[in-house]
Amino acid sequence: MIIYYFKERTRHMKQDTTERHNLSIGCRDILTDILRQGAQEMLAEAIKNEVVEYVARHAHLCDDDGRRLVVRNGHLPARTIQTGLGRVEIHQPRVNDKRLDDNGRRIRFSSSILPPYLRRTKSIEELIPWLYLKGVSTGDFTEALQALLGPHAQGLSATTIVRLKAVWQQEWATWSKRSLEGKHYVYVWADGIHFNIRLEDPGNNKQCILVLMGATADGRKELIAIADGYRESTQSWRELLLDARNRGLSVDPKVATGDGALGFWAALREIYPTTQEQRCWVHKTANVLNKMPKSVQPKAKSMLHDIWMAETRAEADKAFDLLATTFKAKYAKAVECLVKDRDVLLTFYDFPAEHWIHLRTTNPIESTFATVRLRTARTKGCGSRTACLMMVFKLALCAEKHWRRLNGSNLIAEVISGITFTDGVREIAA
Repeated sequence: MIIYYFKERTRHMKQDTTERHNLSIGCRDILTDILRQGAQEMLAEAIKNEVVEYVARHAHLCDDDGRRLVVRNGHLPARTIQTGLGRVEIHQPRVNDKRLDDNGRRIRFSSSILPPYLRRTKSIEELIPWLYLKGVSTGDFTEALQALLGPHAQGLSATTIVRLKAVWQQEWATWSKRSLEGKHYVYVWADGIHFNIRLEDPGNNKQCILVLMGATADGRKELIAIADGYRESTQSWRELLLDARNRGLSVDPKVATGDGALGFWAALREIYPTTQEQRCWVHKTANVLNKMPKSVQPKAKSMLHDIWMAETRAEADKAFDLLATTFKAKYAKAVECLVKDRDVLLTFYDFPAEHWIHLRTTNPIESTFATVRLRTARTKGCGSRTACLMMVFKLALCAEKHWRRLNGSNLIAEVISGITFTDGVREIAA
């Protein structure tokens, strides 16, 4: 009897939960309908007011017979706009404008609210590339969009991505040729991002995209260049840096942060010879630990941490010597990997302490392209080199909007003016 009671109780609870869930969905659908209807009415009113203002603004213009040249003339055929609330039907007023322009052609009224060829709102246009960039394959677009926008979502198919790629390619070409005149990047970060390309020939299925970003005089981070390079060769980096200089980036940055790839540093010394070098501590730590057994890696990692977190260069040197002495006998290659870049690993001590967190690593680039790696992992690599480059370009531009300024941005002016900093502190003139 007790067992039967609990079974019945459970059945009723499940039934109540299902009914509440269905009611919740129904309420949301009703709410969406109300919001859509309200949006439709507000949009219609806004377009009507725009037409009324346009006609009133030209009410004084008449032809030889005294008839007004700009008048209302019924409505255009109904249009359906795809919005975040679903499909919204619009009845737009028609304007009969009999005026002629300088070339003798009729002037046409064009709504600033509802352009002639608009079929979906900007938020939906931005949704399409984001779905693609975040890992939704082109074949799943219709299902994904219908789930988000309702079963009647139309005009949003996988072929849209094909057109978008062509648009992105043109955007990248224009962006890559933009002028850099007047730009002064105090700090720059450089890195090569590696990808596998699915549909290329075996000899061409590895891609390295070179990325250069910088910090402006007011502390803002900006993308400087993105290019398809051959591995991280000196020639590839030389072409990228020469292009930046030819487009107006003539002032040498104060510091460049990068990993141990020799190609970038060789090109940098040639194009911007006065720029100081700072090796990335994240890359260096990984390289050193890879040359040690896992049993000692935690201890070595802690000692590496003590070096770059030291408050002064003297303390960092002391921590450097301790690590070298501790591991040199058994792990000479690991110690050699660290010691060979000793000076350029500690360059940041000659700049404001507020900037150290930014200068020690290429994290501004690494964190940005973590989303790119996630997307390529989901789709098992990009189909072509061009598609990969465009994806990196668009994601980087999206990420750029959310980059925060450097800590201590007010100190950048002092760095530019050549004020000396020792252990992160401004030197006071005697």
